[in-house]
Amino acid sequence: MNQNIAKMIENFPALESCAGDVRRAFELLASCFHSGGKLLLAGNGGSAADCEHWAGELLKGFRNPRKLSGADTEKLGPQLAKKLQGGLPALPLPSLVSFATAWANDCDPHYVFAQGVWALGARGDVLAALSTSGNSANIVRAAQAAGARGLKVIGLTGGDGGALASLCGVCIRVPESEVYRVQQLHLPVYHCLCLMIEDEFFPNND
Repeated sequence: MNQNIAKMIENFPALESCAGDVRRAFELLASCFHSGGKLLLAGNGGSAADCEHWAGELLKGFRNPRKLSGADTEKLGPQLAKKLQGGLPALPLPSLVSFATAWANDCDPHYVFAQGVWALGARGDVLAALSTSGNSANIVRAAQAAGARGLKVIGLTGGDGGALASLCGVCIRVPESEVYRVQQLHLPVYHCLCLMIEDEFFPNND
């Protein structure tokens, strides 16, 4: 078992049932980033905050140092390169506030994330769809749009995964159903994924 997954289970024993899906989610993300794709994230409320948090851990160093390569240093020059880090492309759709409020005012808010996925997503990208119930209408529609656009979908839910589960390549269903308890378990899941991804792309980069 991957050491980061083992540590996640040690700290949160309830997540043992999710270990296989966490591994499969990592494989989807690693394939995406290795092929030059990006991660889009969508969620509401606390899950919207989780989207920003998750993206932030990928855009800069998390646990490992991410010093730039010699080739990148040559392009940037030593002064700029010294201040930058390796990052992976992750875009939290809830952060596009002007777009989201315009869409809610002018169109149907249930389709706000579907529109974001359709406009910004490309084949080979991944959508992380966060919904504690798995039944949030705007998240389900985003997953439908992702499938039509050629994106893979990773779901983070609670309970049985709701309507979202059948639309996902991988659905990580934490064993809780109360909203705040689901969200408490989503954090260690995406932190584990970030650690695994960082070890894959920035291993011991001292």
